Amino acid sequence: MSDAAPNQPKIPTEPTVTQLPFKWSQFIASAYLPSFLSFIGYGAATPLVALSAISLGASVGLSALIAALTGIGMILGDLPASWVATRFGEKKAMTLACLWDAIWLTVAFLASSLPVLSLAVFCFGLSGSVFGLARQSYITEIVPLKFRARALSSLGGTQRVGGFVGPLIASAIISWWDLQAAYGFAAIMSVISAIVTMVMPDLPDAIRQRRAAQKEPARLFAILAANRHTFLTLGVGVLFVGMVRAVRQTVLPLWCESLNMDPAHTSLVYALSMGVDMSLFFVGGFIMDRFGRMWVAVPSLVVLGMGLISLSLAHSVAAVIVVAIVLGLGNGVGAGIVMTIGSDSAPVIGRAQFLSGWRLFGDTGGALGPLILSGITAALTLTAATIGMGALGLVGAGWLGYWIRHSPIGSMHRAAARQRLADTAEH
Repeated sequence: MSDAAPNQPKIPTEPTVTQLPFKWSQFIASAYLPSFLSFIGYGAATPLVALSAISLGASVGLSALIAALTGIGMILGDLPASWVATRFGEKKAMTLACLWDAIWLTVAFLASSLPVLSLAVFCFGLSGSVFGLARQSYITEIVPLKFRARALSSLGGTQRVGGFVGPLIASAIISWWDLQAAYGFAAIMSVISAIVTMVMPDLPDAIRQRRAAQKEPARLFAILAANRHTFLTLGVGVLFVGMVRAVRQTVLPLWCESLNMDPAHTSLVYALSMGVDMSLFFVGGFIMDRFGRMWVAVPSLVVLGMGLISLSLAHSVAAVIVVAIVLGLGNGVGAGIVMTIGSDSAPVIGRAQFLSGWRLFGDTGGALGPLILSGITAALTLTAATIGMGALGLVGAGWLGYWIRHSPIGSMHRAAARQRLADTAEH
């Protein structure tokens, strides 16, 4: 007897997709190379926005607000991105997003005033919404369910590696030229990514024929309304994930600064955490594909929550390093979990529309996390904020674990596990 919640919508089967031939060797370059190139440029440009704003006369507070415009643009672009992906298809949507990104990175390169820089930064976020949605939809369509978590976790891994490599390249470029040159480099990477995307294979004929046979186009708000139970249960869970992940990135440098660590040591601690983070993505994907999504979603949030709480007790460089490694471990093993659960839950008809709503939850969580951290810190202390956000991570672990288990995707993966055991017994 199923333990799924009553009146829960069923996850649609995808016989067209799962019966298509799939080879990792043919998939890796087309799916990950454009993303990797784009993430390198993104990683090179976005950390410099606040510095560029200050150099143009902004205060520290205003520069932080301008830097936040990328996230605001991404949130506002999440729902419209589904129209772009549906209207042009995933491949063309990714290409257009890369070219749009290149245009506005060039504007940032030439910007001589704060309004122009602000507009460019906001438009980075819009292109990120379209590229991210189209990329996830493309991978969901062509990768069989049994490989889905590994495919999407690897996508999360490319983002982490690109975000690690990009700032290193930007640092070298700035030392040779100037701050603005890094935006020029990022624009070039976006153009190269667009070119690579244009030559990658399109979706298989079977999938395009299935879409062409659809009588009426999927309506965004109709799809969101039909899946409101999923958004209000699993979607709220990924809101927790987004908040805790974003806080991890913000609070670690702040905690190092509160201990009077110099910038060099702070950068080293952060780089160490990122190194652990980007080394575990495939492990997390394998666990999800083999045992189910809950066995990564819950431990990842528990480790992140406990890591943030432990950070409040770290009063030496050695202790901070240990906590930074723990945070990298928790975040790294959960790479791709948000995209994977979203792809599992998405209907075949209206997939892009559903994923646009799903991404809105994750991106909103990413924006809310630092705001909540800032509010608690202003009202109380950084220690209280760190403990509070860690507790929020533990609450999120319980929430997400419960709703994964009591959702169609939980039933689906338990059935798949039983089938694997039966197959093993037969052999």
